[in-house]
Amino acid sequence: MNRTMLGALGLALLTTGCADTGTSGDFGRVLGDVLGSASTAQGPLTTAEIDAGLREALTVGTNLVANQLGRTDGYYGDPKVRIPLPKTYRSIQTNLAKVGASGPLDDLELRMNRAAEAAVPQGKQLILAAIRDMTIEDALKILNGGDTAATDYLRAKTETKLRSAFTPPVRDALSKSGAFAAAENVASQYGVGGITSSLQADLTSHAVDLGLDGMFLYVAEEEKKIRENPLARTTELLRRVFGTRY
Repeated sequence: MNRTMLGALGLALLTTGCADTGTSGDFGRVLGDVLGSASTAQGPLTTAEIDAGLREALTVGTNLVANQLGRTDGYYGDPKVRIPLPKTYRSIQTNLAKVGASGPLDDLELRMNRAAEAAVPQGKQLILAAIRDMTIEDALKILNGGDTAATDYLRAKTETKLRSAFTPPVRDALSKSGAFAAAENVASQYGVGGITSSLQADLTSHAVDLGLDGMFLYVAEEEKKIRENPLARTTELLRRVFGTRY
């Protein structure tokens, strides 16, 4: 089995939608066929197959996204999901960079991204738990839903818990790395800070928010691929569940 292609399939089912390429209508029609009277030599597709196939794809996708982002430079080395400084600090960073003096703020940005990378493994476990808790009824709705049905479901089920799970490790990582102290120094020097606790909370919330957005961005791109690309279906179960009749 081609693990790369299976991975693409799994990720695709997790994600929120990308730009419409004009094929989503065809995919909706195909899903209607699958859920309706479509059959193969193996007989009609069963709800148990739909449930198992969707769980398989979501689980593989979750693991791949976590492996991609939950490593050194998973966020920081990727311009698509790299977490920038909050707007106020970003303006200062840009101005200081012009004279080669942005080092402390560049370091703060790096530490924010490292904190998000460190929180990914715990986030993965929460998403996998949501997949395990998914009912057959949920699976049918996702398969028969729109381009972002899988991601919408997972985000709705996990976002509150993910935010709670991300916050402590992100806050701890920022604190232990010296990021809070660096931010306070910049705030004092340029008059953009408030009390220490408020500044720390703002930086933590900023890193958590964009960290979660980055996770769902990648699963979003891949959901679009699997909904449009039959070649990404690499097992018999997945071909049956997401089969087309072109």
